[in-house]
Amino acid sequence: MAYKVIITDSSFPDNQQEREILEPNDCNVLLLQSKDESLLKRELRDADALLVQWAPITRGIIETLDKCKIIVRYGIGVDNIDLEAARDHSIPVSNVPDYCINEVSDHTIALAVAALRQVIEADRRIRSGKWSIGLPRAVSSFCNLNFCVAGFGRIGREVARRAVCLGFRVKVYDPYVEVGEIESLGVTAIFSSEELFGEADVLSLHLPLNEDTFHFINNESIKKMRSGSVIVNTSRGGLIDTEALAFAINNKVIWGAALDVFEQEPLPHDHVLFDIPGVILSSHVAWYSSESFLILQKKAAEEALRAVRGEPLLNQVIK
Repeated sequence: MAYKVIITDSSFPDNQQEREILEPNDCNVLLLQSKDESLLKRELRDADALLVQWAPITRGIIETLDKCKIIVRYGIGVDNIDLEAARDHSIPVSNVPDYCINEVSDHTIALAVAALRQVIEADRRIRSGKWSIGLPRAVSSFCNLNFCVAGFGRIGREVARRAVCLGFRVKVYDPYVEVGEIESLGVTAIFSSEELFGEADVLSLHLPLNEDTFHFINNESIKKMRSGSVIVNTSRGGLIDTEALAFAINNKVIWGAALDVFEQEPLPHDHVLFDIPGVILSSHVAWYSSESFLILQKKAAEEALRAVRGEPLLNQVIK
């Protein structure tokens, strides 16, 4: 009997990678291309494995899964999957934690540098016919700025390495990582969120999104930051209270932000962030390269295949 592997939704050019891996191994692959809960409840019931990109996999959906052996998230974050419900129903959840590490790290640094060096403002100014050999706002040399990294996972580490190479004073906050491991990169460990907010000239977020980190950046945390600081987020949109951030930048509590992820995606055309000069925006593209999405599809499909075969999983988030 063939296994039924369902791709709930996918923004990739095609799903040839998945089919080449799964179909020769007694798997039928079906693409639904839907985030609609009622449709997913109907169509996923008899699936042996799910490959999920953005679709919310709720408790209601999970309760309908009669024989699902795994839910695999196309990506690193798993906050669109109800992990507690999956655990309650003994359905393993896996992700792909080891792709796009360089891409996201590079994009993070690009956003930080563009914000600090006021690249967007300088470009707009010269296009409007204004010429000046100075920048719109005062800026310090990178060697005099604290580049603070929140979260020392795979991407946070690579961002820290790159920031060191650019001459920043790099400081890292991650209470779950040993101090020696952090300082082995030649950076300084920070021991509290209070110190993190107070020290940062650049605050780069690389945290998972969960109950503890939701709105990690909020009214209270922003008040503790330096007036010239910049927040960079290439991690998860829910880490930032968007309204609080917009208010803070508009009122010069902090300097600005450079964001690739948002609480609501796509970002509505009338969103408050569009009207704030001190904000640089990109549309959840930090992960992207010509190679990264192919690697992501391949690794997700291979994990699904391991599950339906009853083999040990490589990237299991919960058991």
